[in-house]
Amino acid sequence: MIDKLFGLITFMLVPAFIFSQVIQINNASFEGTPQDATVPAGWFPCERGTTPDILPGFWGVYQEASEGDTYVGLITREDGTWESIGQRLSQALVAKECYAFTLDIAHSKTYATYNQPLKVRIWAGTTRCERSQLLLETDFIENTDWEKYEVDFTAKGAYHYIIIEAYYKDGNFSRRGNILIDNISSIKKCIRA
Repeated sequence: MIDKLFGLITFMLVPAFIFSQVIQINNASFEGTPQDATVPAGWFPCERGTTPDILPGFWGVYQEASEGDTYVGLITREDGTWESIGQRLSQALVAKECYAFTLDIAHSKTYATYNQPLKVRIWAGTTRCERSQLLLETDFIENTDWEKYEVDFTAKGAYHYIIIEAYYKDGNFSRRGNILIDNISSIKKCIRA
């Protein structure tokens, strides 16, 4: 009888434990009033010269959001500068734990003259804008329709921050390109069998 009771209690607590392991992203859909050169609410710039755009409606970008009304656009410039944004997580990632989340990414062929495809890199860090662990580096994003990307990783440390950046290559960026990002899911611990 005690074994059955213990099993029942364990069965009931597992969903509560899994639910408590959800890390929410603040303004994960980049909602706000469309405007250029504006960091979305809940996010902060992580690279000098970061002036992201809340879209659609500026720079010739009119694609609908994948979720909600707006999304963010990040660019790289021919002078070697790029844009990146970050935020403090609602709770820290735990070292040696497996996590997963998704986000929607697209590219615009009509982003003023910043029309070339870029990569997206996502980092985790222990302090604001620190790039401690690379969580994702995509191939060049050429799709103009939204595509969902899954990020699976095992945290190497206790990280409190996440950073998303437009990326071209190591060293100076030599292209005027863009990426569009929307609909970041909560970060959840991996469910292992």
